[in-house]
Amino acid sequence: MASDGAAKEILGFAKNRLNKFYNPKLYKAPPKRELSEEDRITLNMGGSLAPTEAPGGIAGTGVTVLSQTHGAPPPPPETAGAYKKKGEESGGVIAMIDMLIKDLDTEMTEAEVNEKNAQEEYEELMADSAAKRAQDAKSTEEKEGAKADLTAQLTEDTETHHATGKELMALVEYIGSLHGECDWLIKYFDVRKEARTGEIEAIKKAKAVLSGADFSFVQVSTHHRFLSK
Repeated sequence: MASDGAAKEILGFAKNRLNKFYNPKLYKAPPKRELSEEDRITLNMGGSLAPTEAPGGIAGTGVTVLSQTHGAPPPPPETAGAYKKKGEESGGVIAMIDMLIKDLDTEMTEAEVNEKNAQEEYEELMADSAAKRAQDAKSTEEKEGAKADLTAQLTEDTETHHATGKELMALVEYIGSLHGECDWLIKYFDVRKEARTGEIEAIKKAKAVLSGADFSFVQVSTHHRFLSK
């Protein structure tokens, strides 16, 4: 854009200088020189000002304008062909300058459009990136929350497992004690049954004696009671 602007400025300067010779009505004179206090004193005293230096370039563009050379002017070029009017001679050159300026305008317009499109794409990309970062942050937060819940659940399940293991060990010990008692009852069941039967018979005989039966038929059982519970 800077180069195209500098080129347009140079072409405009050249076109204006050509109009000064070929089309004086279209020529735009440069702004009047602002006199300094020293220049005004010089003019008031009948002196003359130093000529304005030719432009040496356009600031900030890096484009150097050809400066005027001092000294004797070069000899005029040889004429070729028939004489042409000013309008005929200037038409082609000024038209070419106008075409170049138009091309520069087109190029600058295209550059502005491309820059605008690039800016819009950049802003869209930044917006999408911000939305993606927000979504990722939300997803990360949700996953961290789920992880915390699973960790708490794992701790609770571990404690429950330990407590259940202790209860299971106590239950196994209780079942073992019951199994020992059952084995003991099965082992001595016949002996206890026989002892209990003898006790019942002895009680019946004692009841008969107390009811007035003949003592001669009574046989007192001296069988030892074995685990009469």
